[in-house]
Amino acid sequence: MPDGVASGQAAVDYLISLLDLERRDDHTFVGITPVVGLQRVYGGHVAAQALVAAGRTVDPSRTVHSLHGYFVRPGESGQPIEYQVENIRDGRSFSVRRSVAVQNGKTIFFMSASFHRHEEGLDHQAPAPLAVPGPEELPTMREKLARYPERLGIWTAAPWPLDVRYVGEPGWVPPGDRLPDPHQRVWMRIDGKLPDDPLLHACALAYASDMTLLDSVLSVHGEVWGPGGVIGASLDHALWFHRPFRADEWFLYDCWSPSASGGRGLATGRMFTVEGANIATAVQEGLLRRVGA
Repeated sequence: MPDGVASGQAAVDYLISLLDLERRDDHTFVGITPVVGLQRVYGGHVAAQALVAAGRTVDPSRTVHSLHGYFVRPGESGQPIEYQVENIRDGRSFSVRRSVAVQNGKTIFFMSASFHRHEEGLDHQAPAPLAVPGPEELPTMREKLARYPERLGIWTAAPWPLDVRYVGEPGWVPPGDRLPDPHQRVWMRIDGKLPDDPLLHACALAYASDMTLLDSVLSVHGEVWGPGGVIGASLDHALWFHRPFRADEWFLYDCWSPSASGGRGLATGRMFTVEGANIATAVQEGLLRRVGA
């Protein structure tokens, strides 16, 4: 990362503090947001806090298996967010919660999340992508950014808790530096040690999952974010957790876009461990507009 941006365990400890919400009552939590150069709060931040609020009202023996959320207003950085959790149902095997994020008296995001007690059952998955370079063979984010000093403005002084290694070119390179590619593939991990709490690992994965998903819509066209390219925003986000995992270990995020039309693009991403286990699947639709349009 750029000089002055906290990374490694210090940034991970900061992420853990962001997920340690203040509990006001049985169903109300408050989370902080970082004061950063960008005015909007990162969508993965809000989704992760909404999930941890929901999860803290559920029996810990039940782990989250899916979430579905909508971003309805941009969040303002530096302002607290209140999370109001509704208990939809506690059944014999499943618990369902609705978590609503409210900032300055207005709903900015809401999520439904379902939690399931462990069961044995059928097991299969589609194979992981072949011939993908491993994370240690790829440049770090700091090394990648060193090639594009003019793009440093997209990063802020907020701590950065992710170790990210792009297989191809990211969506923030200058126009013309990115060739069309049907996939956006990136290795990720939390850049330090997380506690042995499955909910925290799920929240960390939710945090990471919003980062590069919409890049795959642009990748199909060789497009980029920012001047000379496209601006965008997440409209919704869905995430399914398939198998146990640790978010502080490497996983491959294999993203592609099945459709884009009418100023919106749809992206799907599968997450695989180094051993090839499919740990999660994400789907997101985003708003995409030409800069200056």
